[in-house]
Amino acid sequence: MIPAAHRAARLAVLPAAVPLFLWMAVPLAMTLYFSLLHYNLLSPDSVEYARLTLFNYEYFLTDPAFAEALGNTFVLVGGVLLLSVGIGIAAAAAFASPFRGENIARLLLIAPFFIMPTVAALVWKNLLMHPVNGLFAAATSAAGFLPFDWFARAPLAAIVLLVSWQWAGFAALVLTTAMQSLDAEQRDAAAMDGASGWSFFVHIILPHLARPIAAVVLIETIFLLAVFAEIFVTTGGGPGTETTNLAFLIYAQALLHYDVGGAAAGGVLAVIAANIAALFLMRIVGKTMGETNAR
Repeated sequence: MIPAAHRAARLAVLPAAVPLFLWMAVPLAMTLYFSLLHYNLLSPDSVEYARLTLFNYEYFLTDPAFAEALGNTFVLVGGVLLLSVGIGIAAAAAFASPFRGENIARLLLIAPFFIMPTVAALVWKNLLMHPVNGLFAAATSAAGFLPFDWFARAPLAAIVLLVSWQWAGFAALVLTTAMQSLDAEQRDAAAMDGASGWSFFVHIILPHLARPIAAVVLIETIFLLAVFAEIFVTTGGGPGTETTNLAFLIYAQALLHYDVGGAAAGGVLAVIAANIAALFLMRIVGKTMGETNAR
């Protein structure tokens, strides 16, 4: 028997839980439904079921663009995680001891995270990486080198830098906050033992940040799998499909090729991939937390 207090608590959360469940379940059910249809926006009246052949899934998985988009997604997520978490760890180490202008430095470091992706993409495309009028072009010209056209010659690297700039502030915010809980006795003990800065970083700071780093990686990965606005504004998925990730491929399938059924199948596959990544990362987070608690 469920205690009356527990039943009352469950009834109390129903007004919030039911709309939230419908908000998630209805779009997913519609996506599954459309993924089983031959539905093209150019001929909306001729809708047919794909039956048990799962034609849309087979078509999407065998599309040459899918393999490239999947690879681009892994490169984008991995590159952004390395840069953003690396910057976050460096920021946490830098803010481990107070210094003049610390508050201003924190604000400048965190500010990019609160800029809308579309605005950030426009700033990087037109003010920083523009091969003629951009800040990077002016700097390289002043140094005697030819300007580098980032979005034409290294488009995926440019996207990685742009998105890393946005998410580095989030990683820095979490990790610098975690640094505030570092025990002062550990600092004093390390200083008394004559530990170098590198030894203090490796043996004190990194183990202390293991749990928040795992949490940052989990949260960032979930959001980075759906990066779209930065690609749409800067490269449009090109040149060719060099910067096309899964999210942009699904958009192109639906609104450029007008294939709603194929795009829905891609959406279902993307949801499955995101859940697999989330479960895998949650296991890593749980393992990291267990090891940290054991220490």
